[in-house]
Order: sequence, then structure tokens, then C-alpha cells
Amino acid sequence: MLGSTHGTLTTDSRRARVLACGEQRPGPAVHGRADEADDRDVSGRPLYSDVPDLARFFRPESVAVIGASDTEGRPNTGITRQLLGWAERVGARVHPVHPTRPSVFGIPCSASVADLPEQVDLAVLLVADPLPVVEQLAEAKVKFAVAFASGFAETGEAGAEAQRRLADAVRRSGLRMLGPNTNLNAFERFREDLAGPAIALITQSGHQGRPVFALQELGIRLSHWAPTGNEADLETADFISYFAERPEVGAIACYVEGLKDGRAFLLAADRAARRKVPVVAVKVGRTEAGARTAASHTGKLTGADDVVDAAMRQYGVIRVDGLDELQDTAALLARARAPHADGVVVYSISGGTGAHVADLAAGLGLRLPTLPESRQAELHQWIPEYLSVANPVDNGGHPVGDWRGRKIIDTILADPEVGVLICPVTGPFPPLSDRLVRDLVDAAEETDKLVCVVWGSPVGTEPAYREVLLGSSRVATFRTVGNCLTAVRAWLGHHHFVSDYRSPFDEAPRTPSPSFRKADALMRPGQQLSEHAAKQLLRAYGIRVPREQLVTSAAAAVRAAGQVGYPVVMKASGAQIAHKTELGLVKIGLTSASQVRDAYRELTDIARYEGVSLDGVLVCQMVEQGVEMVVGVTHDELFGPTVTVGLGGVLVEVLRDAAVRVPPFGEEQARDMLAELRGRALLDGVRGRPPADVDALVEVVLRVQRMALELGEQIAELDINPLLVLPRGQGAVALDALVVCR
Repeated sequence: MLGSTHGTLTTDSRRARVLACGEQRPGPAVHGRADEADDRDVSGRPLYSDVPDLARFFRPESVAVIGASDTEGRPNTGITRQLLGWAERVGARVHPVHPTRPSVFGIPCSASVADLPEQVDLAVLLVADPLPVVEQLAEAKVKFAVAFASGFAETGEAGAEAQRRLADAVRRSGLRMLGPNTNLNAFERFREDLAGPAIALITQSGHQGRPVFALQELGIRLSHWAPTGNEADLETADFISYFAERPEVGAIACYVEGLKDGRAFLLAADRAARRKVPVVAVKVGRTEAGARTAASHTGKLTGADDVVDAAMRQYGVIRVDGLDELQDTAALLARARAPHADGVVVYSISGGTGAHVADLAAGLGLRLPTLPESRQAELHQWIPEYLSVANPVDNGGHPVGDWRGRKIIDTILADPEVGVLICPVTGPFPPLSDRLVRDLVDAAEETDKLVCVVWGSPVGTEPAYREVLLGSSRVATFRTVGNCLTAVRAWLGHHHFVSDYRSPFDEAPRTPSPSFRKADALMRPGQQLSEHAAKQLLRAYGIRVPREQLVTSAAAAVRAAGQVGYPVVMKASGAQIAHKTELGLVKIGLTSASQVRDAYRELTDIARYEGVSLDGVLVCQMVEQGVEMVVGVTHDELFGPTVTVGLGGVLVEVLRDAAVRVPPFGEEQARDMLAELRGRALLDGVRGRPPADVDALVEVVLRVQRMALELGEQIAELDINPLLVLPRGQGAVALDALVVCR
């Protein structure tokens, strides 16, 4: 189940320690534009999304069709005909534009954009090269344009360069463009006889939106369809921000092949979360093959998928894998009311069916409360005693055929712990199944709880399904158990998420901290810092490191060991050293002056043999008895700086047990990162070891996040490994650190 994305520090003392790196102050709750200094973070990036006014795109008063045609057999003719039908439905005036035609479909034709009889809201470009037309549209003060032409970034580098020229021209012109490589989906015929909250659809591949669009045939309303294509200008984030503001939109469904701008996507998702509008997305690129295919289709970065996945979770975007899941999850989230309880009861006419569905539900993390004995006794008035009614509830079949069926349903729904009733109907068995679904529909009309029916028939033409279930606006009907459970989990998770959502952007730091000024002086563009310099960077941000001294002679090493305190660790320190252990450049457990002198000579000899330049040898306090973790910063091509935490030590690359977040984020998200780790139990204490200081680990993660926010554009890679998390109350110590500057 999704959790809250943002949490504040829970004690004043911890807040004081973390904010010592630089005071954070909340920003405004809602912004339309991000053009004031106060609306940008420490690196100058916007904190709030700019929402384009797309009303005249979807409902223009006047439309110009550049390259219009009425010659049968030509592609432009079919498009022109469809645009004329759409314009009539939305009440827009159409002005065909063609240099050699006096009229198109009986409508007078303008020879050029300059000859249009009025200023138009939308220009549809049916030309192979839209670039020359853009300047004409700018002079005519056209607000929006749609470019259908292909042959741009989806075709390779030459096409990508052509798209860059087009995007630059659009940016200079002041108009907003959809495409290129888009299609007619924005101009589809939407049913206007359907009521209730609607789904707004965004797709980069028009064909992939067809299943969601077809939901109208099942009685589910759609309000908009934005086929974004290659996104030279208008992108998925623009439409999410716009749809989140529309009162008729109950959910936003997206098919995303690649994100144009990761930051813009997060700002848009944040806007939707603030307004409690669910965003459900299929994001291509979970596998390398999927990422390659998506890139060849749209020509955009797909991003490291674990980062994309984490970023979506942070802002409440519900990621699904298939178009059928996109259909069912978006439909439920658009139409279902907020839950009053999260308990799920499975109700069936078969013990086997009920047990199977309950097992699947529990496996997905849904809570199936055991009904109290008093409730079970009430149910046994109508259900034989030998059948289990604890949850799942097995009625045995016969009670659904008479007045008892409705009594059973009402009794289940009356339980205060029950928020969802799921009834799987594995196949039609009239008249019992007909009576069952009628009772479920009638009960759903009288309750504020969610009633879900899984109609398992492969036929789907039965009146009980087509007329009774699909005729209800209150029952959520599914064709597969898996999609039902996935949608219910997403619905419960979304409402839990938005119930206490606090935007992390509101508390993102606006001004650099004193720590930044110290750290900035240590950065070396294009170079790797030595361990000594890297630890100075950590100290600047209040991250604890061992007592240590950098020395350049054996005698100095002995003096340092006496001051640091035996036993000590000695390590070669130099900007070229990435993996000291593998090179034999670390000596641990040294307990005497003679061992220190010998270790110094051995370390410098190895460095000389390996051709490694040293700035000295570190004599360090030896810290033991803790859990080795890794905390780091990397630079993602889409989202910029990201923060990672995981199990550390020499096996970090083997275990690959890590969680990632995109700054800014709060304490609760830092704790959620730890909860995602497979080895989380190590922090709680195993095999007689004491629990680790999780609070100190969380504090380090938040301080590293501050580094990422302030220095992220200068850091290519930062690894604190190992970060030794000591027993509870004793803190955490960064034993080693690697910093590579961009």
C-alpha cells in the first residue's frame, strides 16, 4: 500500500540538528507559475509547476487546417473530414489553408496563414515539414498547433536534430505545440451521455490508449485524450497539471514511453497529489529491451527504471504494467468514493474460490480482518454452521437464490472494519448468479462502502453482466481477480497517501546553507576527491567521521596513532584511489607503534608500485560493532541528483539491496527507504546483536539529501561506504567516502 510521501522531523532536537545545515522554511501551498525567486530551490530549479491554459486547445473557437484536402484517396482528406466533424461537435469555426485550392469541402480556403480571416486558437498542420509554418503561426498569434508529421527524434540522430530545431522555433514563437509524430486522438468523438467523474487520458502512442478510450462502451466517462507524440513542446507533465485542475476529472490515465523532463513530471505529479487527483501510469522501460524500444519510438530518455519507480511512488503516481490494469485501476479510482475502512472481505458461493481470492489478496498486502464472533453468529442465521464465515465468507450457494442473499451482504457491509466487499463470480449459473448480482447492485446503492464483483465468464454477453453489473455506477466490475485486487490496493493506497500529503517542495531549501559554502570550496570539477577531502565534505554537513589524522611520515603516523587512540586503522589517501581494499591499501587493528611504522612503509610502497599518487596516509580511529550501510548520491539523466541507501560493505555490489529517492523528501520517505530493504531486519538486531541506531541513519540520509540539493550539479557520484550504524543511541560513523566531481 502506498504511504505518505512527506514527513517532518518528529522531535525539536532532531529538527535542530538537521536544519543546522541550513534553515528550511515552507513555501506557498499552491502556485500556478514558478517564476519568482522564492519559488526556486537552492539550485535555481522551480518548486511549483507552471500550468498551461489548454482550454482553447481542447475547446477552440476557431481552427485552421494547414494543408487541408478534399481529394478522395489522399490521407489529408480523411484527416480533414474528421477535423470538420470534431469542430462541429465542439462548436469551432474551421478555416482550411491551401495555396492552390479555392475551397475544401465547400468551405472557402485561405492561401496562407497570413490570409486567415480571423485569429485562430488552434492550427492543425497537415504538412511534411512543420518548421516553416511555425514562424507564420507566431506572426498570426495562433495559440496552439498540432504537428502530425513523423521523421523526427523517433528516427535517430538526424531526426533528433530536426526536432531540436522545431522545438527551438516553437519556443521562440510563443505558441504551444502538440507533437510532432502525434495523431488524431485529441479529436475523437467522446460520449456526452455519461455522467460522473471522468478519466483524462495521456498517451505517447495513440494506439495504446484505445483500451482506455473503449471504457466509454462500459459506461465510464472520458473527458480528454492528449496524444503527446514526441513532445517537442507540450509534454505529459503539462497535461497532468492541466487535468488535475479540471473539476470533471476523477483520474488521469497515462501511457508513458519516456519522460521529457523528470523534474517537470514530479512537479505535475505533486500538483495532482495536492488536489487528490489519482494518476495511474504504464511506464515502458522496466527491462533493457523495453527501454530500447521506447527510445526508438519516441526518441526520449527512459531513465533508470528503479529511479523512475521510486519517483512515482514518492508523489503517489500509481504504476501498473498492462493496459488492462490501466483500464481497471483508473476506472475504479475515478468513480469510487473515499474509503471509510481498509478491511477487505471476500464473499463467494464456493469455499475454494473464496480461499483462493483471499490468499491472493493477502499476498498483495490487503488487510482481511476476521469478522467478530457476533457478526459470524449473525451470518450463520442464513448460512449453514459447517461453512466458514470468518473471512472469506462462504455461503454455500443456495442462500443467494432467495431473500437470505441480501441479508448476508448487508450484514457484511455493516461491520465497521469492512471497507470493501469483493465477490468473485467464477461463471454464470442462472438464476442464482442473476439474483446474486442484483442483490449486490442494490446493496451498493445503499452503502458508502466499495462493492466489487469479478465476473469470470469468458463470454461477457450475459444480461447479468451486460445490463445489471455494467448498468450500475456504484458496483466496480472486473473480469479478472488480479486486476480487481490490484485496483483495490491502488484505491486504498491512493486515499491513504493523499489524506496527509504534504508536498516536499514546500519545505525544500531556498537558500544555500553555511555548510554549502564550506563544501563548495572543497569541490574539484572533473576530479575525484581523496578520502581525506571527501570526509572533510561530510564533516561540513555534520556527518560524523572517525577521529583521524592525515600524515606524510612514519614518525607522524606513530604520533597520530597515540593521539587518535589504539587500535587504529591506516589507509592510503589519494584522489586516484577508488577501491583501497583490493589494492591492499588498508591496514586494520594496529595496536603498537611498530605496527604503525611498518604499515606506513608498506602502504607507501604499494602505492608507489601501483603508480598511485598519495596526499598522505590516514591514521584513523577503529570503530567496530555496527551494521554496515551505504548512503550515496548519483546523478540521474532525467531527475538529476538522487539519494540511495542500502546494505554496505565490501559486498554492496553483490547484494544490490538498496532504495532510492529523488530530493526533496522528508523523514518519512527516508524511513520508507529503509523499510524497502530486504536486509532491513539487520538494523533491528539479529542473532543476539543490539538494535542499530536507525534514527541516526535517517539523519545521515537527510543530511546527504541536503548535499544532493546544494551540490548535486557538482557531484557525479558520492558513496559513504561503509557507514557504520552503531547500536541504538550511539549514532552512525562514515568510515570511508568516495566523491567524484562533475
